[in-house]
Amino acid sequence: MTAPKHTNHLAREKSPYLLQHAHNPVDWFAWNAAAFAKARAENKPIFLSIGYSTCHWCHVMERESFEDEAVGKFLNEHFVSIKVDREERPDVDKIYMTFVQNTVGGGGWPLNVFLAPDLKPFFGGTYFPPAPRHGRPSFLDLLQQIVNVWQNCRDDVLQSAEEITARLEVATASVAGAAALTPDVLREAGLKFKSMFDPRQGGFGGAPKFPQPSIPAFLLRYAKSFTDAAAHDMVIRTCDAMAAGGIHDQLGGGFARYAVDAEWLVPHFEKMLYDNAQLAQLYLDAFLITGDARHAVVVRDILDYVLRDMTHPEGGFYSAEDADSEGHEGKFYCWTHDELAKLLSPEEFIVAAQHFGITKEGNFVDHSHPTPLAGQNVLSIVEPNIPAADQPMLAAAKAKMLAVRATRIRPHLDDKILASWNGLMIGAFARAAAVLGEEKYRVAAEKNAAFIREKLWDASSKTLFHRWRDGERDQVQLLEAYAFQLAGVIELYETTLAPQHLDFAIALAEAMLAKFYDATNGGFWQGTAGAADLILRVKDDYDGAEPSGNSVATLALLQLAAITGRDDFNQAAAATLRFFATRLNQFPQAVAFLLHALDFSLAAPRRVVIAGDPLSSGARQLLAAAHSVYQPNEVVLGNVSSVESFAQTLPARDGAVAYVCSGQACQPPTRRPEELRRLLA
Repeated sequence: MTAPKHTNHLAREKSPYLLQHAHNPVDWFAWNAAAFAKARAENKPIFLSIGYSTCHWCHVMERESFEDEAVGKFLNEHFVSIKVDREERPDVDKIYMTFVQNTVGGGGWPLNVFLAPDLKPFFGGTYFPPAPRHGRPSFLDLLQQIVNVWQNCRDDVLQSAEEITARLEVATASVAGAAALTPDVLREAGLKFKSMFDPRQGGFGGAPKFPQPSIPAFLLRYAKSFTDAAAHDMVIRTCDAMAAGGIHDQLGGGFARYAVDAEWLVPHFEKMLYDNAQLAQLYLDAFLITGDARHAVVVRDILDYVLRDMTHPEGGFYSAEDADSEGHEGKFYCWTHDELAKLLSPEEFIVAAQHFGITKEGNFVDHSHPTPLAGQNVLSIVEPNIPAADQPMLAAAKAKMLAVRATRIRPHLDDKILASWNGLMIGAFARAAAVLGEEKYRVAAEKNAAFIREKLWDASSKTLFHRWRDGERDQVQLLEAYAFQLAGVIELYETTLAPQHLDFAIALAEAMLAKFYDATNGGFWQGTAGAADLILRVKDDYDGAEPSGNSVATLALLQLAAITGRDDFNQAAAATLRFFATRLNQFPQAVAFLLHALDFSLAAPRRVVIAGDPLSSGARQLLAAAHSVYQPNEVVLGNVSSVESFAQTLPARDGAVAYVCSGQACQPPTRRPEELRRLLA
């Protein structure tokens, strides 16, 4: 009879990441008052470990250290150990990541930080190895050093924690900028991003190479505003390189989080909802600008993957898929030469091997595993120009490969549903429905919006909670949940003109302003006031793999102001741009998505008003035409409900008609989609 498995406090949690650690010998707590009280009562330091369920190096450190009985015993004796899912609590992660970045010079996950019982940090880092390596002590040696310092120099440690927290408060306290916000800011940012371009492989920066869709999406705006063909070409080159690379799942669709190399070949295999939402939007932009069907194929590829593998039966979108399966990174996705030669006919194998660059040696080794697999090939498009006569064989080979891959053990699915990331994906599905004419994408966006309103929105208190999983929602409120949802719901309204979506967008905007907006200085706080578990209140201003809540909120408020005529929305957005003016001028690479908002604010946004029954065939055709031209500083609205007062005066004339307006002036109305496209172009 086997001994019962040890269980710690995490067994009662809903986060897939916390549940992964529920049977560690470490007596983990969640981030809660009980853990803080225990640390204070026993006067022990807190060991805080932050990660997420599809994080490869988090798995490695768990396997090496947190599953080790000796490590568990030592932590339990000397520390109160707390696990945090950084996707559920980005506000907690932001504080301690900033500390580590400012003290160590870099960051990442797992993020491991030592805190005094009052939650103030005094030492931290990322991954710690199980044995001394590259000048780093083993994790257990480090723990012993921390305990020694805590026991013998506690007053110094507490003093240091106080001083560090004071410095953190200064470092995170943004001061309203006095710099001018003119088109020159956009021009200089565009030149900066162009200087970062990799002319050989595409992308902006070197290895490891992240898509960072905010940068190429801004460059497309810049290219249009400043008539810069070179910037346009850089983005299209990047889109094509990513689509052909191993970062793009060539069989199953969707993109991995980043490539470890400069060639987009070997990915860090986890797939994140937020990446795929933003990339779908980027490829929609590329398709509208180039008319190249390849870009539309990539959009469908992403969204069909999400519908197939990342969607709850009731319509919510899951968060991520892991990099690892069966303990090996990429095992689900990679192929050996011999297994493909055995699976495919000789003719199919020749074509597939040529197309995907299959070799005996392979192109990927999982160096983090003690016994890496040999000869693994990440699929990328090495030879795109397969003759037409061979295309059926390539299609047959891909179908066989996908069928066999479906029988493999899948990577872990993080099935929590986050209001923030779902907002990004609602927008992608809604816009794709309009641009590509795909009704199933509109249905998916509508179903997801209904899910969010039912599971995570409390209409009576105008409260949006952040996470739902397994029948339960959390009690966390975050700016990015409101901001990302607001942006997505606005796109859903622009796609459908359904008044209930506009009403929900207004309710979200009003709640966001009430809970997070700094009316004195401008800008939005990441969390609500008075949170007892946060040592700092921060205004997040970094657009990295995800855009910041401030950036998305600003653009969404500008768009909603143009649709509704609400000056309070416009004023809050303008004040937020002024607050971050210095950052926009001096560090545009850190606020790439906020540049989108600045571009919108400096333009005279055009309003496409479609008057008439939005469900009529004429209105649907005009809606499709309105979304068929690349015009990032445009909004689409109806002439009823909560839209701005001038739009309400524009009549339908013998059916649906479209007006293209700027200020109080409009072009003559048209009911012809091709004429509307001409007016917009």
